Amino acid sequence: MQHDDRALETWLRRNGAVDVVTSLTAMLPGVATVLTDGEGRVLVWSAGAEHLFGWSAAEAEGATAPPGVVCDQPGVQRAFGTQVAIRRKDGSEVAVRHWSRCFQQTTGGGGIHVYALAEHPNHRDGPVEPLRPRVLPPESVEFHGLLTRDPAMMKVIQIVRNVAETDATVLVRGESGTGKELVANAIHAEGRRRSRPFVAVNCAAFTTSLLESELFGHVKGAFTGATTSRPGIFTQADGGTLFLDEVAELDLELQSKLLRVLQEQVFVPVGGTEPRKVDVRVIAATHRALREEVKAGRFREDLLYRLRVVPIFLPALRERRPDIELLLLELLRKYSERGPRRVSSVDPVVLRRLLDHDWPGNVRELQNVVEYAFAVGRGPVLTLDDLPPELRSAPDHAPVDTTAAQIQRAIAAAGGDLQAAARQLGVSRATFWRMRKRHGIQLEP
Repeated sequence: MQHDDRALETWLRRNGAVDVVTSLTAMLPGVATVLTDGEGRVLVWSAGAEHLFGWSAAEAEGATAPPGVVCDQPGVQRAFGTQVAIRRKDGSEVAVRHWSRCFQQTTGGGGIHVYALAEHPNHRDGPVEPLRPRVLPPESVEFHGLLTRDPAMMKVIQIVRNVAETDATVLVRGESGTGKELVANAIHAEGRRRSRPFVAVNCAAFTTSLLESELFGHVKGAFTGATTSRPGIFTQADGGTLFLDEVAELDLELQSKLLRVLQEQVFVPVGGTEPRKVDVRVIAATHRALREEVKAGRFREDLLYRLRVVPIFLPALRERRPDIELLLLELLRKYSERGPRRVSSVDPVVLRRLLDHDWPGNVRELQNVVEYAFAVGRGPVLTLDDLPPELRSAPDHAPVDTTAAQIQRAIAAAGGDLQAAARQLGVSRATFWRMRKRHGIQLEP
């Protein structure tokens, strides 16, 4: 073997040491692991290290280890198990215990470093530090409540920016919990109507008669109990934006009335005779395929085209797995600020379990999981016991979109770099190792 840094990295990966270390780390709650070469460059930066120190694996691996992470002075190894305060990426300090061993028999440098949270030396009896605001990776975007680093969501945000400059009607498609109202709100906030009202109504929450009155208002005496006239939502949104969620739930009669408002900007209140003029931008949303509803005779084709001037499709959370960790940390920060529980780190097993979940409820389900954890759990570490029952047991299937062919393509595209291949599929390194094992995929020597 050549005694150089590249030889160490090649030897580690060829002999499966990276997978072994990753798997062992995942079995130890709250533990972070870093492998370095003889020049102090990072070969492996575990998910625990990402949480503990703030740098992502993409930022750390291949670069010199951040100052203070592996040693206090160049060439001086810390005592085994010493407690030390290390500065994180965001400038805050985290107190850890540090255990390290060098690969003496290989290249005369490099080693394995293991870290676990410890009390801060200056605050042994003080409260646990709350989770610090995350410094978003350079490729991430935060836009009116939408947080992402997924390419498909990036395109959605660009469409929102562009369409906001117009008054075009927008139809937002996506599964429940994907953030359709956030998109509608962002369009309003970015447009010329931002100083006027933004009114949202869920069309599935009312009976047909009540919804008609809610949308268009009614005059006195229009029906039993109508003792006074009442303005509707269209009047309340005049000059602004009206968001019609679950628009596919409208019956055909209401659809015809909505069509008239969109075409002529006029409506007649329930029980009234005089048309009223309004200036309202309509943004509609649904989780259904409206073309299929048209074929089934449940939706007007002319209304479909009137609503679908600009269609926006929101991907499900299972299709944007790199966002799961990003959203999780943001939710942990928000709930920690509310108190009384403050979470400062995440057990790597928890992150792996969340990455493996299919998320049928999308971002809303993730938010509910975090709220559950803060309600039932205690302590500064988010552990497996804090998760709802359905997430505590390991799934008996691979995450979606992880066939053997897709795994092999990801490895080939990453040039054999398993960490990079795992990032392409949006899973942790440990999950990727299990996926390879399940499909019987062996690496070439």
